[in-house]
Amino acid sequence: MLKKRKPRKLSLSRGLLAIDGEDVAVTVRLNPRARRMVMRVNPVTGEVNVTAPARVGQAAALEFVRGETGWVRSQRQAAPKQVALAPGALVPFLGQPHRILGASGRGPAPVWRQGDEIFVSGRAEHAARRLIDFFKRAAREEFERNALAFGTRLGVRPARITLRDTSSRWGSCSSARSLSFSWRLILAPDFVRDYVVAHEVAHLKEMNHGAKFWAHVQSLNSDDKRARRWLREHGRGLLRYN
Repeated sequence: MLKKRKPRKLSLSRGLLAIDGEDVAVTVRLNPRARRMVMRVNPVTGEVNVTAPARVGQAAALEFVRGETGWVRSQRQAAPKQVALAPGALVPFLGQPHRILGASGRGPAPVWRQGDEIFVSGRAEHAARRLIDFFKRAAREEFERNALAFGTRLGVRPARITLRDTSSRWGSCSSARSLSFSWRLILAPDFVRDYVVAHEVAHLKEMNHGAKFWAHVQSLNSDDKRARRWLREHGRGLLRYN
């Protein structure tokens, strides 16, 4: 009788790296399946994340980061400047700039849109949470509507649709037929959101990026090249708003 092999566990450690007098958080993940070291700087938090082969070891991975201090500094400096979600801020919504204003009295909802203005009621310290909730609700409604419409055209249906806030992927499709999208796409223009939804729905037909997959994407959204170019040029900017 064959014994089942135990899954290999990831090793995780955290530390601090001094850059220009500031302590920068560093997270190292040792992965038995990793073949090389990969380092990324979170464009929102400025934290450094490193994935390394298990054989490398934590100490060597941290030493690798210390040797790349200049690169980490340049990545942090290139990150978009953060914009606080609070009254007075100018924030894109559905691809158009909207001014956030505080509401002195009660409105139709905790947050509501009127023309090119978004009103948020309540205390200032609650504004960011209320605004993010507002954006997430709008994103969920649109993603669910478009994913179901695109799915009907391809003869497929997602098992689940969820929202995330990731800095590296705008959407994903799992083998369990679950679609996931970044809520921040509700800040982007319509043609960008349509493309991302079409891309992930097409994966319900083809879990690859072959010719058939791209034919499905094109059948749902012919503006895919423009959308991909927009995400390359402006996508990082969507991470500014916190």
